[in-house]
Amino acid sequence: MADPVSEWRAVLSPEQFRILRQKGTETPGTGVYDKFFEEGIFSCVGCKTPLYKSTTKFDAGCGWPAFFEGLPGAINRTPDPDGRRTEITCAVCDGHLGHVHKGEGYATPTDERHCVNSVSINFNPAKPSSVT
Repeated sequence: MADPVSEWRAVLSPEQFRILRQKGTETPGTGVYDKFFEEGIFSCVGCKTPLYKSTTKFDAGCGWPAFFEGLPGAINRTPDPDGRRTEITCAVCDGHLGHVHKGEGYATPTDERHCVNSVSINFNPAKPSSVT
């Protein structure tokens, strides 16, 4: 049987491995998707599962990409052992995405902020509609 750690190390960069598999956090304000607002879908960098629509992304000013909801069934939530935060992971590969925060008062439909590491996601642009 193959070693899962070796398999992940073979497909992820060292920084992706540190965050997705070891539950790390990127430095605030350094992620490529923090101030990125184009139309499309954000997917898990580990397994390519679609996670978020760009229409749910908002500028929370926190230094990481923020979304107010994920795609149905795409994200698991697990309370941190200290009970202070709730971790969010990809429902398919269990890759660490970041944390979800509730009740912070953002003017979003869910009053949630999914604080996601840019390293954990890839952006897939919307396909332009064909003009006939």
